[in-house]
Amino acid sequence: MAEDLIKLLETGIAANQQDKYRKANVIVLPEQGDLVITGDIHGHRRNFERIVTYSNLENNPQRHLILQEIIHGGAEDNHGGCLSFEVLAEAVKLKVNFPDRVHFILANHDTAFINNSDVMKGGKEMNASMRAALKRRFGNNMKTVESAIERFLFSQPLAVKTSNRIWISHSLPSDRNVEKFDFTIFDRTLKIVDIVRPNSAYLLTWGRGQSVDKLEFFAGRLDVDLFVLGHQVQETGWTTNNKNLVILDSQHNHGHLLRVELDSQYTIDKLVKSLIPIASIC
Repeated sequence: MAEDLIKLLETGIAANQQDKYRKANVIVLPEQGDLVITGDIHGHRRNFERIVTYSNLENNPQRHLILQEIIHGGAEDNHGGCLSFEVLAEAVKLKVNFPDRVHFILANHDTAFINNSDVMKGGKEMNASMRAALKRRFGNNMKTVESAIERFLFSQPLAVKTSNRIWISHSLPSDRNVEKFDFTIFDRTLKIVDIVRPNSAYLLTWGRGQSVDKLEFFAGRLDVDLFVLGHQVQETGWTTNNKNLVILDSQHNHGHLLRVELDSQYTIDKLVKSLIPIASIC
């Protein structure tokens, strides 16, 4: 079982690295087709299954799917250990089956797992919880599996950019850290040090509360008009600043996803109208 998971993750790493739309650390999508964007999933298996059903990639050959923050949350083993690595495995299988149409983006819980730094969710330190479950599942092979998960998470790109000027990343740096952010991180090989506080991949994935002014600054630097982010928990499944930002959350029963046409122009109002409650998907 450990060998199968490790082989799957290794294949997923190659698929992430060889994605034909990947340019350094950004996925640059074509002008045709459509795109399904999810927020944080955090081990919510039923929502993930509904997302896969809705995407129906087999019958929509020009559709792309963005997934983020699969780990930390959802089902637990009999000792309370986090089993979100099972949902991660299902997501990696999807990437392997549709290597140029399923795209992951790096998230803060991913960097925390790679760094083995404390990250709390629901009053529980999630890395300890997930590693305990991995140990019970894989025994002496746990460290090899753990390493494969870490390497897969690190192989993810940082963002997705569309030709109709929409930027999708887990988050953006908080206002106070904008001047510290190194934009060259999108155009070069990612290093482990980049995901360590206070470096730029860390700032990108952990930032909160971006102001309209700073978003306008990022829009100019990244040559986009609109942003779709995750990271910030939304009880209703989404929020907007009514200017240039939508925040998605897909980890609970009120979770939402967003579908956009890659050959259409979007305003923030049109983007909001494209939101879909995940619970409405049969």
